[in-house]
Amino acid sequence: MENLETDLRSVPLEKILYALSDETRLKIISIIDEAGGELPCGSFAEKTGVTKPTLSHHLAILRETGVVATRMEGNQKLNTLRKKEMSRHFPGLLELVLKAVRKKRKRT
Repeated sequence: MENLETDLRSVPLEKILYALSDETRLKIISIIDEAGGELPCGSFAEKTGVTKPTLSHHLAILRETGVVATRMEGNQKLNTLRKKEMSRHFPGLLELVLKAVRKKRKRT
């Protein structure tokens, strides 16, 4: 099993904010958060309404900025939200973003 994780100590806040500034990426992190664990890449396409190449692009940005960790298991890439690490390096940021996403979804 190969883990694909970015060291959050090396990621500037601006890059994290950029990763969290896109509607599709917000949907992805919200889906992972609601699942409460790991999700394979294939589980996002229908829920986000984007093509696989576009989805791969967004997951790469989330992974490169350290918001999401991806690990290989067989031929599947499993994605998880790095809540604990994000809270350690950027206290409260991810929780506030997820709360705002949930609030927005309730209004629409």
